[in-house]
Amino acid sequence: MTDELLKRLGIADLNSGVRGDCWVDLPDGGELASINPATSAPIARIALGGKSDVEDVIDSAQRAWPRWRDTPAPRRGEVVRQIGAALRAHKDDLAMLVTLEAGKIRSEGLGEVQEMIDMADFAVGLSRQLHGLTIASERPRHRMIEQWHPLGPIGVITAFNFPVAVWAWNAFVAAVCGDTIVWKPSPETPLTAIATQKIVDRVAESNGCVGVFNLCVGDVEHVGEPLVADRRLPLISATGSCRMGRRVGEVVAQRLGRSLLELGGNNGLIVTPSADHELALRAVLFSAVGTAGQRCTSLRRLIAHESIADALVDRLALAYQSLPIGDPRDDGVLVGPLINNRAVDAMQAALALAQEQGGTLVTGGKTLARAGSFVAPAIVRARPEMPIVGVETFAPILYVMTYRDFDEAIAIHNAVEQGLSSALFTTDLREAERFLAADGSDCGLANVNVGTSGAEIGGAFGGEKATGGGREAGSDAWKAYMRRQTCVVNRGNDLPLAQGVRFDVL
Repeated sequence: MTDELLKRLGIADLNSGVRGDCWVDLPDGGELASINPATSAPIARIALGGKSDVEDVIDSAQRAWPRWRDTPAPRRGEVVRQIGAALRAHKDDLAMLVTLEAGKIRSEGLGEVQEMIDMADFAVGLSRQLHGLTIASERPRHRMIEQWHPLGPIGVITAFNFPVAVWAWNAFVAAVCGDTIVWKPSPETPLTAIATQKIVDRVAESNGCVGVFNLCVGDVEHVGEPLVADRRLPLISATGSCRMGRRVGEVVAQRLGRSLLELGGNNGLIVTPSADHELALRAVLFSAVGTAGQRCTSLRRLIAHESIADALVDRLALAYQSLPIGDPRDDGVLVGPLINNRAVDAMQAALALAQEQGGTLVTGGKTLARAGSFVAPAIVRARPEMPIVGVETFAPILYVMTYRDFDEAIAIHNAVEQGLSSALFTTDLREAERFLAADGSDCGLANVNVGTSGAEIGGAFGGEKATGGGREAGSDAWKAYMRRQTCVVNRGNDLPLAQGVRFDVL
């Protein structure tokens, strides 16, 4: 079955992970095995790029850029529309590959590919709406306008947990803006990137725009660092850990480039006494254990009023103990594996620290006696001052804390360094409005009676503080991929200066 799937997607052992103007047969970065985290068995081998390969790929993007920049934006949108149609035709196969390589359950794999398709649709509409402003001038017979130009070739670094959707957030919007793209995917999920690139290639070749979408699979030293440091890439969009983001931000800032960072999210959810507790329970379950707790928006901290916390934890524990855990390809499974055994070890270390610091393990946390990187999602009763609560562990650990009054709940919620996603469950209008006010949630995403996970593409996605401040996907996130230009046109015969300045010489 796996061999047939890879064949349909145009993948065979050994796969080249480098694509610029053409696929590189023998990249110089060594080899990597793509591993199925549900079985610990290899799926296929990938030939990795090295420093010379990333240099060539950036050259390809740079050569393609002037022609792509000068292509009318609606025409660029038409190319993206065709890519969306090609993804629709391969949705089931590509989704299955996401499940195999990233360990996502089938519905989430399908949802990820659907998100790419939706982003293509969004970008097509955007290609006719890259509007600037007309601004009133203080000088007579002058017109002032704001317009937007393509930025240039950009680098996109993606993480394993959304191996293709986050690339689409960046690539499709950047493409209709007139940029070309160099993609460095996670080494944990190279096959999904190669399969996606092959689908895109067929559309690009038929439209004469090879070099707009480029790929270089490789490690941090030989691909990541050279990509981030390259002055030909005016923007680096990077998704990953806060540690990785600090490095990217530092290197890009040294060359005065731009960085768009989507980093960690130690997300919190407050449940008040007035909340619909059935609704809250369902939201907590998906937010905390969906994708085995490996979303940047996964729920890490549950902050419940002291009057309801015990009953809520009891119900959550029962639900956790009934979760179907197993091979994500199987029907009925809701929790698949962690991405690798290092993630399992990190979870065990975090649980040990939590208990050393005074936390109580309520349920879960054990590794499963089977092949693959499986764990039972864990609930820990904790206190806000425990250091481990401020650390994002990329695994299904839910820390439950209590509060007495709403001000305390907000303070607990905002006490971590990350600021991505947040949620409040209440039927009190005043609490809801306070949560969304400037003195409420300090996150980029704030939800009322909706969980922390499962953002729609129409809104700009991203967070504050150590999450990096970037915004991707919808709303006006497109502006990150363009350069703003303010223009003034004088239609008169005089040359008045702004602010009433006089400089009469002639």
